[in-house]
Amino acid sequence: MVKLRLMRFGGKKKPSYRIVAIDSRRARQSRTLDTVGYYNPRTEPVKFKLDLEKVNYWLKKGAQPSETVGSLINRAVKGQKTTQDSKS
Repeated sequence: MVKLRLMRFGGKKKPSYRIVAIDSRRARQSRTLDTVGYYNPRTEPVKFKLDLEKVNYWLKKGAQPSETVGSLINRAVKGQKTTQDSKS
C-alpha cells in the first residue's frame, strides 16, 4: 500500500520534512515513489507547500495520507479556496 507521509531532514533538533509518496512497508528514509511537497514546522508561521495535482493523483491511486499529512492537505485546500475567492 502507498502512503503519503513525512520524510525527516535537517540536523539534530532542527527538523524539516518532505512530504512523499512511499510504500508503507519501507523505512522512513528509504527510496520514495514521488515527492509532493515540503513542511517546515520551525518557522513562524509554519511553512509548507503541496503540489495538489500530485496529491490528488496519489489519492486516486489509493494512497493513504498519514494524520499529519492529511491535516496539511486540508489546510492547503482551504487556503486555495480562500485565495480563489479573494481573486473573484
